[in-house]
Amino acid sequence: MNTSFFIAKRLAFSKQQSFSRFIIRLSVGATAVGVAAMIITLCFVNGFQEAVAKKVYSFWGHVRVQHFEPDKSMVAEEVPITRNTAVFNTIRQTPGVATVQSFATKSAVIEKNKNIEGILLKGIESEYDSATLKPYMVSGRWIRFDDSLYSREIILSQQLSNLMGIQLNDTISLYFISSEDGSRTYRKLRVAGIYKTGIEEYDKLFAIGDLRLIRRINNWEADQIGGYEIFINDYRNADLLNTALLNNLPAQWMSRTIQSIYPNIFDWLDIQDVNRDVIFIIMAVVAVINLITCLLILILERTRMIGLLKAIGATESNIIKIFLYYATVIAGIGIGAGFMLGTGVCLLQQYTGLISLNESAYYVSIAPVKIIWWQLGVVCLFTWIICYVVLIIPAFLVKKINPITAIQFR
Repeated sequence: MNTSFFIAKRLAFSKQQSFSRFIIRLSVGATAVGVAAMIITLCFVNGFQEAVAKKVYSFWGHVRVQHFEPDKSMVAEEVPITRNTAVFNTIRQTPGVATVQSFATKSAVIEKNKNIEGILLKGIESEYDSATLKPYMVSGRWIRFDDSLYSREIILSQQLSNLMGIQLNDTISLYFISSEDGSRTYRKLRVAGIYKTGIEEYDKLFAIGDLRLIRRINNWEADQIGGYEIFINDYRNADLLNTALLNNLPAQWMSRTIQSIYPNIFDWLDIQDVNRDVIFIIMAVVAVINLITCLLILILERTRMIGLLKAIGATESNIIKIFLYYATVIAGIGIGAGFMLGTGVCLLQQYTGLISLNESAYYVSIAPVKIIWWQLGVVCLFTWIICYVVLIIPAFLVKKINPITAIQFR
């Protein structure tokens, strides 16, 4: 029989009222709050980063391939490239690539009821996988490509439609100005759908139309495109895949990850990791300090018991084990309560969306949550390990207690 564990269990679950009982409850509560705060922070940061990154990737893929232009922004009209079956197959067969889609962009001015606004028309083809963007459609439908010349439909952002008073199924005029001779041409298009990503950089600028229209305006050949957008299976491998593509693409072609094209968004997302780590450190320190304080009070309150145990022959290591077991039970209860509290809050937010955000500032209207269960287990395990290791230090205070003095202690 483990005597130290038996005594610790009797002390931990004793119903005797004492000052230490209040301190124990306080320590359990502080530990629970600390663990819950770490779990909530972890799940909300995971959800937030994934939700915002998913919006960016859904619009442009993970890697973009187009004509090499070192001094030109990647978010601008492209120099046309001719479809190359060999290159396309090289891209498609690169390990990790899920989808390869053609695109092109063209600057234009949209006009409705004498209101004008500059946009960048993103041209896509009928084979385009609309599943990535359809979740952001707030009204209407996807473009139909049944016209043999080019689709006369367009998808606008909700921000742009509200700004210009454009409604679904309205006809708008789209003006294109040639950069070579300044000539102007226009097309009338019908608004088939309205989208909203919540990312202002997209919503205030981009409209979606038919790639064949851009070819016709630019006088491109039927096999010319602006570039390829590539969706991959695991976004974390984007840099490795991009490097592999750079080594295999023709000299006049280039590829870049979306993170490098929109660094401001992804740098901002990376800052959330720093905030998460700071909260982790603060909560861990608070939990450890509370448990150390609790253990010190328990030792001082049980000074007479320690003296009696030493007097009847108990070793110091066995007495130390009593208080380590005792503190471990307290920490375990606090961590368990914190796990249930933190997980409960995350599940409540996941299924009800109670916490809302300013979408113009955070890119999402409802605080997203992503629960990764093994990460929650790691948080609880490491919290318990840290607490146990640190508690060894005050436990050695037992060695300083003299049996004779302790028995006389009041």
